[in-house]
Amino acid sequence: MKNVFAIRVVFFLSVFIMIAAWELMAPRRVLTNSRKTRWFGNLAITFLNPLVIYLLFPVLAVDMAIKTQESGWGLFNILGLPYGLSLILGVAVLDFIIYVQHVIFHAIPLLWRLHMMHHADLDVDVTTGLRFHPIEIVLSMGIKISAVVLIGPPAAAVLIFEVLLNATSMFNHGNIRLPLKIDRVLRCLVVTPEMHRVHHSVIIRETNSNFGFNLPWWDRLFGTYRDQPAKGHKDMTIGLSQFRDARELTLHWLLALPFIGDPGRQPINRH
Repeated sequence: MKNVFAIRVVFFLSVFIMIAAWELMAPRRVLTNSRKTRWFGNLAITFLNPLVIYLLFPVLAVDMAIKTQESGWGLFNILGLPYGLSLILGVAVLDFIIYVQHVIFHAIPLLWRLHMMHHADLDVDVTTGLRFHPIEIVLSMGIKISAVVLIGPPAAAVLIFEVLLNATSMFNHGNIRLPLKIDRVLRCLVVTPEMHRVHHSVIIRETNSNFGFNLPWWDRLFGTYRDQPAKGHKDMTIGLSQFRDARELTLHWLLALPFIGDPGRQPINRH
């Protein structure tokens, strides 16, 4: 597919600017830490991750989808599913796989060490949705490429999924105010900020809930859905109890966190 990079960049910048502007005009919570400090570390990670991916992976997910179609690999190609059905199922199945991956990164202590960098942010806003450790991003890309080979979705489905995942991650981490009635309707179709913010609560049972990024149905189906935080959205504490020092928001500390940080009691299999 042509212009994949340009499509992703245009959608990324458009959604980022829209959510960042929304946060300034109608914030949901008062931020507890310097936006300048947090954004420097979070955005540095955001721009570092694609460089790591392009250095380590000669073929990315969309390219692999083209290869599977040409070679007839993957379940969808073997079954000969109609293109439209493959497109819809491809997006949905890939989203489910990311949901399962997210649960696994909360369940296995070694993987949690990587993922806790995302949760150690002391506030949640549009940049939190982009803040993932480079090693986690590498593992996630490996899982995604493997899933594409096994499933055989159309390349367009993979591109739509990746664009949606990136956009909804920024949206549902946004520090934005939505009317309650609109949120109730939206969370039937997509993970909303009110729904996902619960996942960033310092309370462990809330951290281990609402794992979805894009489609909200998996949490409801598998019993990991939690409607609201116990202390309410304005009074809830964001982050992890073992990381409360604002000095730990710097780039070098974020990169070192999986190796030197205290994993706490968040991993699911400790309960």
